[in-house]
Amino acid sequence: MSGTKEDDRKSSSEWRDFFWNSRTHEVLGRTATSWGLILLFYLVFYLFLAGMFALTMYIMLLTLDDYKPTWQDQLATPGMMIRPKGDQLEIIYSVSDTESWDSYVQNLNTFLSPYNDSYQVQTNDNCPTDQYFIQEDSGEVRNNPKRSCQFNRTVLEECSGMSDLFYGYSRGQPCILIKMNRVIGMLPGKDGQSPYVSCAAKREDSDKIGPLAYYPPNGTFNLMYYPYYGKKAQVNYTQPLVAVKFLNASLNTDINVECKINSNTLAVGSDRDKFAGRVSFKLRINDK
Repeated sequence: MSGTKEDDRKSSSEWRDFFWNSRTHEVLGRTATSWGLILLFYLVFYLFLAGMFALTMYIMLLTLDDYKPTWQDQLATPGMMIRPKGDQLEIIYSVSDTESWDSYVQNLNTFLSPYNDSYQVQTNDNCPTDQYFIQEDSGEVRNNPKRSCQFNRTVLEECSGMSDLFYGYSRGQPCILIKMNRVIGMLPGKDGQSPYVSCAAKREDSDKIGPLAYYPPNGTFNLMYYPYYGKKAQVNYTQPLVAVKFLNASLNTDINVECKINSNTLAVGSDRDKFAGRVSFKLRINDK
């Protein structure tokens, strides 16, 4: 028993000496000088790493342009989207139930507010149609901010929300707005031919969709809105729209609709990417 107690005291003394040795003035087996050198080494080491990281970031930022991406993937065909837009690409409502389509009307009102003619006249130019609005820089001199062409809300006619405050939803003739995603520097047409939108029902619903009306006429994205120079360079850019009005769609049934872009420069969209140059959505108009 006495041997065991002596061993315990010896072990306890060794632990105390390891944490603080009063004879050698060591803490955890090292003197103050040794600890100071280690801390100094790691301080210099991590400062060097931080400096290298900061220098690398600084050099990388020097290669970036505030107005144009240094590297940009060239999309074969830009994506498309619709408005009004909910959580899913579905427009489902009942003509007789105002609450079922009021959110669509409010969504369109909010979306189209920057397209008001009075605002467009103040901020954008009245450009010649059917030709690109090219605004090149002069060498190192930036031609910024670049000007933009007017897209007046009234161009959408019956789908502008001006003559019909409810965009046709109250009469079972809803309007759907279509926009093409922005791509910096994209030229979507040539020989004065603007890209245009065409919509059709999927094969199984071809007899349900009825006649369509497009605004602007022929559903074109006029060339004057291109090329797009980026959000910083072209701060007042107004994205062109095409409105599609369903004049006599079948009621109380699902209609799967696909709208696509047609252009003599943009490649045909791939079946692997359903948003490449096209957008698909479901339309259902109930009478009760």
